[in-house]
This record gives sequence, structure tokens and C-alpha cells, in this order.
Amino acid sequence: MYPRLTMAICIALFAQVAAVAQVLSNEEKGDDPGGAAQFWAQLHEDESGEIATEALPAAIQQVKLLRTATASRTKFSPAAMSVFSAGSLAGVRVGGIPVGPLPTEYTGPEIMPGPGESPMLPESVLKRMEGDLTPQIVPLSVPIQPSGWEWLGPANVGGRTRSLLIHPNNPQRMWVGGVAGGVWLSFDGGLNWAPSYDFMASMAISSMVLDPRNPETIFAGTGEGFYNADAFRGFGVFRSDDGGRSWTQLAATMNEDFRWVNRLAISHDGAVLLAATRAGLFRSEDRGQTFARVAVPANPQQPSSYANEVLDIRYHPTDDNQCVASGRGGNAFYSDDAGKTWSRAAGITPESGFAGRVELTYARANPAVVYASVDAYNGQIYRSADGGQTYVLRGAPGHLRGQGWYDNAIWAGDPLNPNLVVTGGVDLHRSTDGGQTFTPISDWRISPQSAHADQHAIVAHPGYNGQTNRTVYFCNDGGVYRAEDIGTVSARSGWQALNNGLGISQFYGAAANLDTGEIVGGLQDNGTQLYSPSGGPSGYMEIFGGDGGYSAADPSERLFYGEYIYLLLHRSKNGAASSYIHSGIADAGSNSTALFIAPFILDPNNAACMLAGGLSLWRTKDVKGFLPKWKAIKAPFSQQRISATEVATGNSDIIWVGHESNFGSGSAGGAVFMTTEGTKDNPSWTRVGAGVLPRRHCTRLTVDPANNSRVFATFGGYTEDNLWQTTDAGATWTALGSGVLPAVPMYDVAVHPGMGQTVIVATEVGLFVSDDGGQTWFPTNQGPTNCPVFELFWMNRQLVAVTHGRGIFRINLALEASEEFSSFSLPEPDAIIDP
Repeated sequence: MYPRLTMAICIALFAQVAAVAQVLSNEEKGDDPGGAAQFWAQLHEDESGEIATEALPAAIQQVKLLRTATASRTKFSPAAMSVFSAGSLAGVRVGGIPVGPLPTEYTGPEIMPGPGESPMLPESVLKRMEGDLTPQIVPLSVPIQPSGWEWLGPANVGGRTRSLLIHPNNPQRMWVGGVAGGVWLSFDGGLNWAPSYDFMASMAISSMVLDPRNPETIFAGTGEGFYNADAFRGFGVFRSDDGGRSWTQLAATMNEDFRWVNRLAISHDGAVLLAATRAGLFRSEDRGQTFARVAVPANPQQPSSYANEVLDIRYHPTDDNQCVASGRGGNAFYSDDAGKTWSRAAGITPESGFAGRVELTYARANPAVVYASVDAYNGQIYRSADGGQTYVLRGAPGHLRGQGWYDNAIWAGDPLNPNLVVTGGVDLHRSTDGGQTFTPISDWRISPQSAHADQHAIVAHPGYNGQTNRTVYFCNDGGVYRAEDIGTVSARSGWQALNNGLGISQFYGAAANLDTGEIVGGLQDNGTQLYSPSGGPSGYMEIFGGDGGYSAADPSERLFYGEYIYLLLHRSKNGAASSYIHSGIADAGSNSTALFIAPFILDPNNAACMLAGGLSLWRTKDVKGFLPKWKAIKAPFSQQRISATEVATGNSDIIWVGHESNFGSGSAGGAVFMTTEGTKDNPSWTRVGAGVLPRRHCTRLTVDPANNSRVFATFGGYTEDNLWQTTDAGATWTALGSGVLPAVPMYDVAVHPGMGQTVIVATEVGLFVSDDGGQTWFPTNQGPTNCPVFELFWMNRQLVAVTHGRGIFRINLALEASEEFSSFSLPEPDAIIDP
């Protein structure tokens, strides 16, 4: 149905980054982009190991149509739909969850004019100003306040960020692009943040530029095209003409060429917009209404899949005719006709295959000087003295540490000193001799006291002058950091984290202690965090570093469980730092025997019992003990790692297990097993659904807490039928939502504990709810909207949604909420209903 992207790229990538595991030891608890790449690919591939490249945009369009059609249970004609205003549908709830059309007006903080600017204020603000009423500014300390859904943060933990803009006339106004969380605004220099708009067709912001003629106009490129496989596909380039309050997709970019917009650049006169994408270089002279492909010289040593790829593009600081661009394999280019034609630069040693990503920057003090940070030999610095036409090797600080394909940034923006260069990879380094020698100026191991790991962008304050103002901002996997003085900042001093309210954290999983309300959750490159309700959205504290994963919480004691990669389980008592408890699990610690994010759960009937999936299913009956004893209770199946496990509420003998997809594994992929002897030392297992259930990655298994024979299974892949149900303990299966739910990966299912026909499913594009057992479905229009939701769990009658891009949300679905949370349908006069 859709064009395909083969697994060859992911396989090549994994081979290139295998050295990361040697560079970042378990003791250091660094992240592992290579492992994440393999895991992420499995979640999204079909049975043949391919990923549908057009599926996500199609799914977003389908969600938009579903929201529009939520007026009632019946299909209304277009004429009938016009009868109902957005306001009349604002109260529509299904199973207690808000559904229906999206808000049509900006609902975020009202933007007030700064010194010397005349912004285009929202109409509601203008009306109040005309009436001599003082506009009210929404407090930024609580950035999201949807009706029904409550945002739980983290407001003090950032997430992967690749783009930052600062208003040239009012530096207090800033915009940040989250790679999975959309555009966020600050009105106080980054001290607080709020989302600009929750419902962009793509929340994967990779690059942004301001129109120099009108700073209220912003262009945002979507799709994180650097081959970290937890990157989200984009949906073209978006433009805002009101300072980020509303966004329009540029129709010319709604195609495959603009699925991965790595970088945007705009000329100083605003006349030309350039886009660097995986598909090549594109140029617009009409503010993005049309784009023309511009050829860059091919590298004969590069595979065809990388031949046209452009990763970075920069305009000369003062001359719009000159610009530079770069790609992989040491590819660097220059243009002297405003980007119409391009020539290949010389001097950078070419690399074969995937390696050799190049990042470029002009030296502002002398634009004839261009610096290049090259992904070779753990990080090399090249220098050009002729505007980027030829380069010579200057130094090899090793700043990229084998990850330059993923995190790579360089800056030379001092207007007085062309020899001041800052490079970013895992950490940041500074040179004062033109890139020959470097000094480390950050240490990710002590963040937020120092800058977080994995640098993606470096942006100077608009007033940076090299003397009285030397402030520089940094975007990385931990959000946004600020160095007051780039000349004196060091690895252990001079840093300020700017993540208050920046809700773009990417969770893999979470769980709650019902007595205390504490939540433990694992995040991409931000460790395992423990949330305390008394701290509100900022009440998060790291109890383990590196990449976090799935999590578990004792329902009554203050015991919290998490994992580092590959099933390296750890435990925290009373919120103290975690310690490992995986000793005895033979599968732990290797990607050949455990998934990058491997499943583990506490038995809901016995909190002393934990089950964990590698190749085998492992169980301990004394997980609270000093050294838990582990035993394999399910043998490996066809070398397929376990991807999901579940124990029935009220009956520990009933255990379900799902397996990974595996390219080329035939019928073994996605296999589901169950046992009714789960408490025995050697249970017997039965495979269910063979030949019926998909052979894709089984993401989750959910047993109805009120009916052990009713089980839901979710699967990955951009394809139809990723949600299945059995009502007879696996004897027969039925696909739910066929042709209605979008063709995207499904990640979890929650059954309302008091209304069994109310089922909520978590997907790659938000939440969907059904109150008739899965026959009809409705997308939520608030809270976790278009972003991936990885897990759902209950805190009594409160549903918690764990997202990979917008943090954690909660909604009260208590039965006693009566009418406010009851299903809602509009009148259905025959005259306006389609036949």
C-alpha cells in the first residue's frame, strides 16, 4: 500500500555504532543509540522487516477525520456537520474521555509585546485591549491545563531537542522544537515553557528558522532524519505567521521528499528558504509555497541510499549569495549563487558507508573561515580558509565518541575571535586556537549541574558581542542548557538548565504506588525518574541514570523497580538511588538475549513475585529480598526474545507471553503463549493464535481484570489490524478497529475497571477510546493528543497515559463523576443523516 524503507539502513547503522557499548560502559550508564535503533525498528516494521514510509502522514489524516466525525454514533453528511459548531461538540465524552473536534483557536499563553516589537496578538487579546482591559497571561509554571486531562510532568526534566530560536528584538521570547513533543514557547528567557499548539500534524520538530523580515513568521521542519531509529517521521515543513500560535502545513512539502527535514536555512533578506532533507536539497523563493530540487554533486563512494542526503545547510553571515551544506561520507558543498548550484568541497577525507556525517559553521568574525565537525575517528575538526571550498584537518578532540552520526554540533559565532570554536558530541569542547586543541567544558555525568549528554544545536544570544554578552544556549538530549559566558564555562561550573515546564520527555514505561501516589518511570537518555505528588509537575528525581525502560512499583511499600538497557533490572527503596537486582538472569546484559527495552512486571496478586523476559521468561519469588533468586520458567522459543508479559488479576497461574518480530524469522515472529500453571516450577506453555495473529512485534498483552478469558494483544508495524481480542483464553481471536483505527503501532490497552465495555488503546498517534467493546472508536482531543502513548495504567479510577514525547497525563474516570464523564451523543434527526 505504501512505499517501503528496508531494514538495510538499520542494519548498517547498528554495525557502525557497535563501538558505543565499549565507549560507554554500564557503570557510566550512558545511552545506546545503536540499541535503540534496532528496538525502534522492530516496533515499526511489518512481517518482512520493512517500514511503510507514507503510513504516518496517512494515519494523522485519518485521526483528523475521526475527530471531525465524532459528532455522534452515526455518519453525518457534510451539510449536517456544518450545523454543529466546534463549541457544541466541546463536551463530547466517550467512556469519560474528551473526544471530538480540536480547538480552533490558540489556547496557550497570550504573547505580550516586547521592547521594540508589535506582535500579532490573538483576537481575544486585541478585543480586551480595545476595551481597556489588561490581558491576562497564563502562568507558565503549569503549562498544560486541558479540561479533564491533567499533565503530571516532568516539568523539571527535559528531552531530546534539536532546535532553538530566540526573538532578535526581545530575547526573552524563545521557541524550542522537541523531536517528539512539538513547538514550545518561553517568554522569560527560557526560565519557563509552554506548548505553542498541541495538534500539529507532526510533533517531530527537527529544525526552525525565523523570517528576518518578520520574526513572527517561523518555519519548522519535521522529521528527525539522523537514523536514530527512535526518531519520528515528519510531515513536511510548517509555517506560523503569528509567533507560533497556529501552524499551516506547506502543501508543497506534503510528500516523501520532506519526511525527514534535517535543517532549514533562510537568507538574510528572507527571499530564499533552503531545506536539507534525506531526499536532497530543496529551494524556495516564495516562502515555501513551492520548492525546487537542487542537485548536489554525488559521491561515488557513497551507497545510493545516502548519495543525495543533505544533513546541514548554512548561510554566510553577511552575504546571501554564499552558503555551505554537508552530508555523510565527508560530503561538503558550497554555493556562490544563493544555493541555485553547488560544488563539491575538497580536503575532507571521505568515508564509506554510513559514517562521516559533517556539521558546518561559519566563523562570524571572519566568514572566509568555515569549520567542520566530522564523524570520523571519534571526532575530527577541519578548517577552511576560502569559504568552505577546501578544508584541512586541524584537530581530533574525539568529542563524538563513536556517536557523531547522532549527536554532532559546532559553533564559531564570536564576532571578535574567529579562533573560538565550540564542538558538541556526547560532551562539549572549546578551542581558542582555531580547532587545533580543545578543552572539555561539560560533563554529562553530573547534569543538570553540567550540560546533559548528546549535543544537537548551539545557538548564541542575539545580543552576543564577545565582550559584555557571551551567552550561548545548547540543545541536547536533556533539553536546553545555558552558559552565561562561553569563554569561562567549565565542565563543573557556569551551567544553567532551562527545562522548567519543557514537557517533551520521552517515556518508555511507568508505574505507580497506589498508597503514596508516587510514579516511577523510565525515559530515553534521562534515566529512571521518581515522581512525588507533593512536587507537582516538577516533582521528579532521578534514581538511576542512562536510558530508562519499563518500570514497576510495589502497590503498598515504597519499593520501585526500573531497568537499564537489556534487562539490567534495578530496585530503589524509599526513593533512594537504585541498585542492580538482575544477578542470576542469564539473559540480562546482552542484546542477543534481551530487548533493548525488555519487559518485566510485578505479579498483581503477589508483589514479592516479578517476571522478566529475555529469551526465557524469568521469575523470582523474592524480589524484595537482598539478592533475589531467579529461575527460568519458560524456555526460549526459536531464539525470539520476549517482548510482552502479563499475569491475570486474581489468578497467578495465568501468564501470557508475547515475542518480538524478527526480520526473516518466518512464522516465529510475534508468537504469543499462555499457561495456566504459572505458579509451578516448570509450567507447560501453549502457543495461541498461530496463523491468525500478526507475525509482527507483540508490544503488549492485557488481561481483562474482570474476565481472565478476555485478553487483548497489541502489535507494532505501520499496517492494519494491530489490536486483537480473545474472549475464550486464546482459542479464537478477533481484530478490533479494522478500517477505523489508524494503521500504526499499538502499544497498550486499558479496560475500565468498572465499565468493561470501555476500552482505551494507546497508539503511535495518541489515544483512542471505545465504550462498546471495540466496535466503534474515538480519538481524544486533549491531553496526549498526536504523540505516541507507550503505556496505560490505573491509579484506582484514574487513568494514566505514559507518552514518548510529552511526559505523563492523568484523567479521572471515576464512576461517581456521573454526567460529566458519561458518553454523549447528539440528536440524530433522519433528515440530516446519510442513508
